[in-house]
Amino acid sequence: MAQANILVVDDEENLLKLIRYNLAKEGYTVSCARSGEEALAASKSQVPDLVILDVMLPGIDGFDVCKSLKHEPRTANIPVIILTARDQEGDIVAGLELGADDYVTKPFSPRVLLARVKAALRRRSRPPEAHTAVLRLRDIVIHPGRHEVTVKGKSVELTPMEFRILHHLARSPGWVFTREQIIDEIRGEEYPVTDRSIDVHVAALRKKLGSFGKNLETVHGVGYRLKEV
Repeated sequence: MAQANILVVDDEENLLKLIRYNLAKEGYTVSCARSGEEALAASKSQVPDLVILDVMLPGIDGFDVCKSLKHEPRTANIPVIILTARDQEGDIVAGLELGADDYVTKPFSPRVLLARVKAALRRRSRPPEAHTAVLRLRDIVIHPGRHEVTVKGKSVELTPMEFRILHHLARSPGWVFTREQIIDEIRGEEYPVTDRSIDVHVAALRKKLGSFGKNLETVHGVGYRLKEV
């Protein structure tokens, strides 16, 4: 039986009950919050293993809650699944750019949500392996253990998703990866992300990496690669 502690944040009581019932049936410990303020307070008092987060909340909205969680060291690595009726591509991209790990739109199937929860927890619990090795490619140093990137000795602040994409490409310089391969590696096959969101993350990476960003190459009709340097 699963023992993970999951925080569910939504202002709809019936929806909270539905999600709590299905998660508890799978063995998860579930706590609930009905506003952004409650969610942040609950995360500080007991750090959850995963957060299911509605966007349209009274007070602080879900996007701001996600941003706060990802900027706080104690909660930065908690998987966040955004659950909302806002299904426009711009909303999805906004959530991903803030560091959300998944995005489920309402109405939703409880079975699908459970699959996403299990996938997110599996990714978080993967044991350390070769992925933890420090990578040095000329001017850039990528330190997975510290979740740090420096370019010419200067620290570069990346979102969790930007870091995962860069780290994945940097482990195989010169190799071309399709968007689907990148998604499978950094999220898992269960996540139906759009090509657009990967493009947005890569564009942000190029900008943040400065002169090194030109080494993130688009291979038209295929995907992306990190140029051998």
